[in-house]
Amino acid sequence: MKSNIKKILVLFIMILFIILNTSTIYANSEEPDLLSKAAILIDNKTGKILYRKNENEKMYPASTTKIMTAILTLENCNLDEIVTVSYDAVMSIPDGYSSASLQVGEELTVEQLLQLLLVHSANDAANVLAEYIGGSFESFVSMMNTKANELHLSGTHFTNTFGMHNDDHYTTTQDLAMIMQYCIKNEDFRRLAGKASCAIPATNKYDVRKYNSTNELILPNHDNYYPYLTCGKTGYTSQAGDCLVSCSYKDDLELICVVLGGKTVNGVSTRFSETKTLFDYAYNNYSIKTLWNLNDIVTTLEIKNGTKDSKNLDLLTNSSIQVLLKNSLLESELTYETNLNQNIKAPIEQGEILGNITYQIDGIEYKADLIASHSVEKSKLLLYVIEFGFGILILIVIYFVFFHKKKSHVYEFRGY
Repeated sequence: MKSNIKKILVLFIMILFIILNTSTIYANSEEPDLLSKAAILIDNKTGKILYRKNENEKMYPASTTKIMTAILTLENCNLDEIVTVSYDAVMSIPDGYSSASLQVGEELTVEQLLQLLLVHSANDAANVLAEYIGGSFESFVSMMNTKANELHLSGTHFTNTFGMHNDDHYTTTQDLAMIMQYCIKNEDFRRLAGKASCAIPATNKYDVRKYNSTNELILPNHDNYYPYLTCGKTGYTSQAGDCLVSCSYKDDLELICVVLGGKTVNGVSTRFSETKTLFDYAYNNYSIKTLWNLNDIVTTLEIKNGTKDSKNLDLLTNSSIQVLLKNSLLESELTYETNLNQNIKAPIEQGEILGNITYQIDGIEYKADLIASHSVEKSKLLLYVIEFGFGILILIVIYFVFFHKKKSHVYEFRGY
């Protein structure tokens, strides 16, 4: 009796374990339901969208605007350049907007101003940099809109350097993700936007300044700390709501997440928790899978005019093909096309590109060139046949010229 009860108990525990694990997997695979008005999550390498919510809806970016200000600064200045703070730069900041209390006539380096801009979200630092680079705020804003056009951002328009609310200062989560995707190509931007704190030494006008990042995800001792976060920028105005654009890296997968129009619930901003939710959703449900490795054999050709020893030619991938796939999708369900060059014939050099292999997955093309595994020498058999035939022809001509002519003379002699 006790033995039967024990068996039933073990069976019950096993069933319960399976149910719990199945429900966990199911829950992880479900798309998150966010309070933020708009959001997007993309794979940085391919731009593939893993999550979207109102991604093309016009939204106000607040201080996430500063990532555009920062990248234009990095593209137009050296970090050690000295900048002097002007009266207009500090006095044009409205009450209620964050600042670093920059003083008129104060001298700071470009790098120090960028730290204040990206770590502390200092609006006066944005204006100082804009005026230094553009000559005026208006000129710099024009540069911002020009860059947006260069990046093909049809849903973005700027009116100021730091995100002060204006009905004509707007973007979309998709556009903002594309701006961030562009920005993180710059290593200095990555470094500065990834700092948890900054310390600005004393200047000619002010004592030492120390600030922690406004981004709680990057603060190691904070409850919202996210260990895979690499960089980001916060934003808030009453009209824009809680905003956050951020990047994370885990398991060779780099993600960009944007949430705009977030809520504050019981004094806690949802932009941090929802960003973590989106990142975890991607890492739990997507993986980078290698479909082909470097130098894998895709197909074998017989080169008709090649020599006997070299005419059987393997075509190899010249790079690996890695794709981002949902874990529920089987690799066997994927199809590819092999495209070969026309009229492939010897001679062929080892490593010569002879075609490509291509996948189309979720509107994204993945491909690798196909290269020759070895050199293929041109067969000389045909040449030998031609030369032999040409020799025979010459012999025939010689025969007719000499021997036929001689016989004709003989016939003529006999005629007398």
